[in-house]
Amino acid sequence: MNRYQEAGVDVNAGYELVDRIKQDVKSTDRPGVMGGIGAFGGLFDLGSLKVQHPILVSGTDGVGTKLLIAQEMDKHDTIGIDVVAMCVNDVLAQGAEPLYFLDYIATGHNDPKKMAAIVSGVAEGCRQAGAALIGGETAEMPDMYSFEEYDLAGTVTGVVDKDDLLTSDNPAAGDILIGLASSGIHSNGFSLVRQILFKDHQVALSDQPATLAGQSVGEAILQPTRIYVPFVLPLIKQHLITGVSHITGGGLVENLPRMFGDDLQAVVDSSTWPQLPVFNYLRELGELPLHDCFETFNMGIGMVLAVHPDQVTKVQNQLRSLDEESYIIGELKVRPEDEAKIVIK
Repeated sequence: MNRYQEAGVDVNAGYELVDRIKQDVKSTDRPGVMGGIGAFGGLFDLGSLKVQHPILVSGTDGVGTKLLIAQEMDKHDTIGIDVVAMCVNDVLAQGAEPLYFLDYIATGHNDPKKMAAIVSGVAEGCRQAGAALIGGETAEMPDMYSFEEYDLAGTVTGVVDKDDLLTSDNPAAGDILIGLASSGIHSNGFSLVRQILFKDHQVALSDQPATLAGQSVGEAILQPTRIYVPFVLPLIKQHLITGVSHITGGGLVENLPRMFGDDLQAVVDSSTWPQLPVFNYLRELGELPLHDCFETFNMGIGMVLAVHPDQVTKVQNQLRSLDEESYIIGELKVRPEDEAKIVIK
């Protein structure tokens, strides 16, 4: 054992991890990828893309305290999907096609099997998004994290033709709001979730309350974040939608208004989509006011599209052909003076 290992960092574990993840990384290759893992930087050839005036759109994010749930359940193969989803859904909201992704894992102890499970989830998320996993970093920091702890973050770069960029100037009064279902909590609001479950109450992750319809608490809250790229990107490329909102931290209340200008108001009818059991469970257990829920959680809608009324049927039919259910949840109107940008009924 050398002095670096005595200090708590095992470089041999790092070499083993690279061997374990090679196939997962390779499975995410797409046109434009150059080289492979092991170089000092990831390479991507923009010249391989047929984009007249390319605008690069980048996003970076983590998974937040949802990681604590994954670590407590000793389930590490889906949390990587979450970190990819949080990034690719954001750049999608600007009209961009995700091109490549890089992950960063910081841990107190590099367990190659555990780290490989995390990366396998990252690779699965990249496959779903059509993005290449071209690099990353695993940092072993025993003085920063405990033996079992790790943190996870990632960065994506996407591309959109300048003429196709989605901005808040695009949506207009009269546009219809179409919601796409979430899988559950996704990766936001977990500080409140953990307070309700573990501080205000003594809930075990293995508990199976009737409200959750056969799922354990742990299974319900660890459901991976949905990736909407396969369903929404074709609509963007066909110019069928005017705006996209990714419903993340802050829920519908904060995120939907980011999609359109200050002169507009979104009027949303919350009875137009199915209520997921996990939100009913948290609301009842935490005695949460409904407004607090819409300010914190996605409440069953993970992405909202703004669509011109003439295109609504075409958009919904195309989504249905991909087995993606959609819901007409509201519309954009001229904003009355001194009123909020969003009204939820």
